[in-house]
Amino acid sequence: MRRRFVAPLRAEVSTTTFEHPLFAQISGFRDLLTGPEWPSVSMLDQRLALDGRHLVEQTDALLADGLHYETRIARGAIATRADNWHDLFNAVVWARYPALKQALNLQQCRHVEGQGGHQRNRAQAALTQFDESGVVVRVTDAALLQLWDAHDWQSLFVAQADAWRDGRIAVAAVFGHALMEQALLPERLLVGKCLVVQGDDDAGAVAAVAQAVEDGRVLCDPLELRPLPMMGVPGWWAPQHPGFYADAGYFRPLREGRRYPDAMGHAA
Repeated sequence: MRRRFVAPLRAEVSTTTFEHPLFAQISGFRDLLTGPEWPSVSMLDQRLALDGRHLVEQTDALLADGLHYETRIARGAIATRADNWHDLFNAVVWARYPALKQALNLQQCRHVEGQGGHQRNRAQAALTQFDESGVVVRVTDAALLQLWDAHDWQSLFVAQADAWRDGRIAVAAVFGHALMEQALLPERLLVGKCLVVQGDDDAGAVAAVAQAVEDGRVLCDPLELRPLPMMGVPGWWAPQHPGFYADAGYFRPLREGRRYPDAMGHAA
């Protein structure tokens, strides 16, 4: 039985935690993460100033409206728990990647309407997995994607380490707010659930994913998502010695019959 993740207390999180590359793209909100006091939900709402959405403190009175979480967002209100890492990261991701968040909400609402609020299909599972643990990766060299597809981690991360440094393959965006929450524990070995775009521009890759999600062309099934052992990325984890990459519990071999989709179209 999988144990529920418990985030550390705010006072227990060192400010140096947010210097990790995983948090690089939300560095503009670092003060919200490192200050001694939690920002209130109303303060967050004012600071982030989301277009067409408001952060609303999650209370029993709010939940009494009976709306599905995603339906409430579509109507403009993002239920947000006070003093909560998970929901704080969610709010920051809404501010950093609004088009992608809106696209996910659009698709979730379509499925909620079709399935009802108490049943979930495989598309909803895929949308949720990406929302929680999603990463956008861009590639310019198809050979690197072949290594990844084969789970040839030694070649992908060690033999091709320079490719991660010169941009032939790169993490364009860490999107999942649950992934960020887990990264509060520096020893945590994280696995991202990835969508891959062919291209050399981070913002273009994220925009391409947002459009594909909005159009319903991706995240129809969880099997579309490539797992990425993120601490294997060169420079993301200190003990990157040969034995580290031999840990099959983290760098898992390819399951028989497992296939991944092609990279999405070029992001200019």
